[in-house]
Amino acid sequence: MSLEDIYQTPLVVDIAIGFILIETAALWAFHQITGRGLAIQDFLLTVLSGLSLMLALRCALTPGLWPGMALFLITAGLAHGADLKARAKHKKDVH
Repeated sequence: MSLEDIYQTPLVVDIAIGFILIETAALWAFHQITGRGLAIQDFLLTVLSGLSLMLALRCALTPGLWPGMALFLITAGLAHGADLKARAKHKKDVH
């Protein structure tokens, strides 16, 4: 399978989703081990939003999975809204 073949199939999205999951696990583990970096609650909604968009794209690239695409787009929007609300509340509490 060539690189061109990978970019013309949903496999490229699967690879990106894998990287998102690995990155999330690494950030969580780094914080657990060292106490430095971001705590999971500081970035989980951002990850959920991005991951939901990637899953929606995966559904869009797979015939017959449009209901999943709609569900993941809704999930991404809700997670993004919750993230913005949490950040606004945090900023308000700091000032």
